[in-house]
Amino acid sequence: QVQLVESGGGLVQAGGSLRLSCAASGSIGRILAMGWYRQAPGKERELVARILNGGSTNYADSVKGRFTISRDNAKNMVYLQMNSLKPEDTAIYYCSLDQILRLTVWGQGTQVTVSS
Repeated sequence: QVQLVESGGGLVQAGGSLRLSCAASGSIGRILAMGWYRQAPGKERELVARILNGGSTNYADSVKGRFTISRDNAKNMVYLQMNSLKPEDTAIYYCSLDQILRLTVWGQGTQVTVSS
């Protein structure tokens, strides 16, 4: 059983920065990818950023140039550095982990609120 715990969310003014962290624990097998998704009220959950086991990354167009995903394999952690935050970034942010032959694991989510 793998668990993911997000931290680092909060309230920030537009133009500010936040750094989200996700810690994975438990019986972790081969990791295919880790990522960040977000869901705003009335919106569908969307991909924010994803990093594959080979190190390649994928970002939503709306966050390119502002957000950076990174990982620390030794610590089983993934991070999301969010700069130049906008009110439209307000959402619950979820960490995800994909393993070979395993269902996707999701964290509990952390609230990010950007005020104007």
